[in-house]
Amino acid sequence: MKILILKPSSLGDVIQALPVLRHLKRQFPQSEIYWWIDSNLLPLVEDDPDLTGVFVFYRQRWASPIYWNEMIRSILEMRRKKFDWIIDLQGLARSGTFAWLANGALSIGVADPREGAAGFYDIAVPRPSPETHAVDWYLSVLKNLGVPTEQSFTWLPAYAKTQQTVQQKWNAEGSRWIAINPGARWMNKRWPVEYFSELIQRLASQNPLTRFVILGGKADQALGETISRSVPKLCLDLTGKTSLMEMIEWVRLSEYIVTNDTGPMHVAAALGKPVVAIFGPTDPRRTGAYGQIAQSLRVQLPCSPCLKDSCAYEKPMECMHAIKPDFVERQIRRTLQNAL
Repeated sequence: MKILILKPSSLGDVIQALPVLRHLKRQFPQSEIYWWIDSNLLPLVEDDPDLTGVFVFYRQRWASPIYWNEMIRSILEMRRKKFDWIIDLQGLARSGTFAWLANGALSIGVADPREGAAGFYDIAVPRPSPETHAVDWYLSVLKNLGVPTEQSFTWLPAYAKTQQTVQQKWNAEGSRWIAINPGARWMNKRWPVEYFSELIQRLASQNPLTRFVILGGKADQALGETISRSVPKLCLDLTGKTSLMEMIEWVRLSEYIVTNDTGPMHVAAALGKPVVAIFGPTDPRRTGAYGQIAQSLRVQLPCSPCLKDSCAYEKPMECMHAIKPDFVERQIRRTLQNAL
């Protein structure tokens, strides 16, 4: 059995798709499974024990005709593998096109109506309901293939080399760490930075031995600097300073995470770490921390969730601004009590 999974991006989406890989490998232990992944996320899967190999998607480079020969070679290599199943979990026109060009014996994918990718599949699997979580939607693809999805599995295995690197770089052992993730791709998914600062001050006053690791990319460095100034002796600002895999291991090290709706939230859910997630324009029932939807904080507004990347409400960003630090602090206490 040869299987190709198409799920190139984003970080949270790939994390949410990994259970499909785990169940396939347990059902077909001798199978050869490959993953089509965006080059920026390659470290996430390139050493995965359940994968035989990867096909790298160079999104930016392949936008230029100069590099189309690379893309064609990649497609021809897919065709030479003669895949039995091609599973598209991205559900967009680009991934649907690659699924069709790969020319497997059977192609199946999620029937996302946005770009008509379902026309490229032999079997299109619609979302069971508007509120179905992304993980459950992906797993429903396996049910259509007769693959059971009840087995236990390790969602994100430990990366021993990266764990060692984290210890060497930052001497992380011996502290109680709380992870803070203030960034998000959409500006209207970002809880106000001053709220994060106030929350950290509140948490630090309760337990001065607690330390906070602030995670994020280079675009989040201004947020990290602002938050770390609130309790500088207790904050380790790592925005823009970790690799993808180092970020994952920092989440694994942490007791819990306070986060916006973004990739590290899904990492924490995959690792079984308690999550307190702040939601505004998006719907936690569809894309919240899997298994921890009750820890998703949001306010009831006529416009929320709008599922849009810009705010048009009469009170701009009210869905995020109305969630106050004292409310989040109380939710953290409840979350930790429930985790015991």
